[in-house]
Amino acid sequence: MDFTFTTPGKVIFGRDTARQLPHCVASHGRSPLVVTGANAARHETLLEALRQADLTVTVYPVAGEPSVETAMAGARLARESGCDVVVGLGGGGALDTAKAVAGLATNAEDISTYLEVVGAGRPLTKRPLPILAVPTTAGTGAEATANAVLTVPGARVKVSLRSPMLLPAVALVDPRLTVSMPPAVTAATGLDALTQLLEAFVSNKANPMTDALCREGLSRASRALLAAYADGADLDAREAMALASLLGGMALANAKLGAVHGFAAPLGGLFDAPHGQICASLLPVVTAANIRALRHRAPDSPALCAYATAAAILTGAPDASPEDGVAWLAETCRQLNAPKLSRLGVTAGDIPDIVAKAARASSMQGNPIALTTEELTDIITAALD
Repeated sequence: MDFTFTTPGKVIFGRDTARQLPHCVASHGRSPLVVTGANAARHETLLEALRQADLTVTVYPVAGEPSVETAMAGARLARESGCDVVVGLGGGGALDTAKAVAGLATNAEDISTYLEVVGAGRPLTKRPLPILAVPTTAGTGAEATANAVLTVPGARVKVSLRSPMLLPAVALVDPRLTVSMPPAVTAATGLDALTQLLEAFVSNKANPMTDALCREGLSRASRALLAAYADGADLDAREAMALASLLGGMALANAKLGAVHGFAAPLGGLFDAPHGQICASLLPVVTAANIRALRHRAPDSPALCAYATAAAILTGAPDASPEDGVAWLAETCRQLNAPKLSRLGVTAGDIPDIVAKAARASSMQGNPIALTTEELTDIITAALD
């Protein structure tokens, strides 16, 4: 068995570890570009701590889902400001923007040179600026991945800028930073983390190390997600979800994802909806479709055993079937008020375009079985309402 496993240069995890940020930044540079969400002021305590450490701080707030234009503008700002390190401080969008900015700040070719699917997909040739990732949500695991997901408005799709050099030098994960997430964001990001753990676990590129990470992450998420949703101040639940998200990021960076994220790429480009909500809309339906396809066309696939193992972890029943896992996912999404795709603006007329674009998405390559056009169409139809 052959596989490669990569992780951030250093992972710092725990309550109040955000206090270490100034020291971590100073170990890599003196002039950080700090990429935040739209409201940079909510991070003023950490920003002031950086300034007090005699660091020259440039703040780059990013509203909404990051785009290629956002990334290019950030790279220009980093170069013009003489920044020598990039800090992503916020949700997955801020972290993805930070990684893209770090890469583009030193690789000056047009961004289309490096983008997957819609671009040439060529590798970065120059080492990016050092990246420090500090998540304030528990979902994407972007602090542990080697890609930056960006919207391409002209193509109406989300694609990745990917390079092993985009793995953060430091992933600093402080569960206390996630306490301020409102319930709806807790639900969406938490279901994204759960999706990534499950998809990496059943992926056709899974390996023993990613399997171990996914088993641990699924166990923690299954116990903590509803608790964090019910009480955002529950630090034990927040800590478990922050760790589940980190483990999911590590796993997907070394395995692959699947059809949920294969659909999420075009849906995220076509509709103004948070990534986690899109994943939540699709998770039970895609899982059920994969299990049906495997039973019919690949009954000896190890993915069916993986689905059964995941079901046992999620439900707490050692003899749970893959279908029991689907039922648990559907009920959990119901309790978290996960939206149907129609609530996100998707209509039946959009289905052919979504299916065509999803079939070309890079994440679809990791699905445990190749789904037919009819099966992909049935998934979107079922998830619609």
